[in-house]
Amino acid sequence: MTGKILIVEDEANIRELVRFNLAKEGYVVLEAEDGNAALALARRERPDLIVLDLMLPGMDGLDVCRILKGSSETAGMAIIMLTAKAEEVDKIIGLELGADDYMVKPFSPRELLARIKAVLRRSKRDAPLAGELVVGNLKLNFSRYEAHIGKVKLELTPKEFELLKLFVTDMGKVFTREQLLDKVWGYEYYGDTRTVDVHIRHLRAKLSIDPVLAEAIETVRGVGYRFREI
Repeated sequence: MTGKILIVEDEANIRELVRFNLAKEGYVVLEAEDGNAALALARRERPDLIVLDLMLPGMDGLDVCRILKGSSETAGMAIIMLTAKAEEVDKIIGLELGADDYMVKPFSPRELLARIKAVLRRSKRDAPLAGELVVGNLKLNFSRYEAHIGKVKLELTPKEFELLKLFVTDMGKVFTREQLLDKVWGYEYYGDTRTVDVHIRHLRAKLSIDPVLAEAIETVRGVGYRFREI
């Protein structure tokens, strides 16, 4: 499996290590030393995946991730956070901003390659659907990562949008919290399942301008959640 990968890392030796191993596997490799250069390259070159260091000079990796995932043009790019910071809160923030995976330095190049391949497979499998879907007063635009209720645009985080997309494209199906973590946060995310409950609560609140839609996300006691057909 090949593709175009952007490495964003200010330490030249780490950048060279990752570049060497990726190039050996046939990937086209781009490099950036700071956040501003990373944003410019991502917008111009449209990489399939970004290996993004958290601690960067100037604009840090979390801000880069937030900007990329907040734009319809770049929201679909896969991101693996790479950082020396191992605190759980940093991992959760990165993943909730839309990062697909998280690795802590020092890391094994072989493990990084395995995770890159897994994320690219998952990104291809879960590529945004073409066009739009209308459910009652709700309209989802999959390519632009936008949701509207009537004329009101919902300000959804990337994970909230992915949850809503999953629900409305498989209405009536019950998802366990573990399944939602796997499908929306990714297989490597071992977070507390309460993360799902928090996101569901926020999503219901944002849908509350249409009570029918807010109530369509049902809690199935002892199992998980589903989006009732409306």
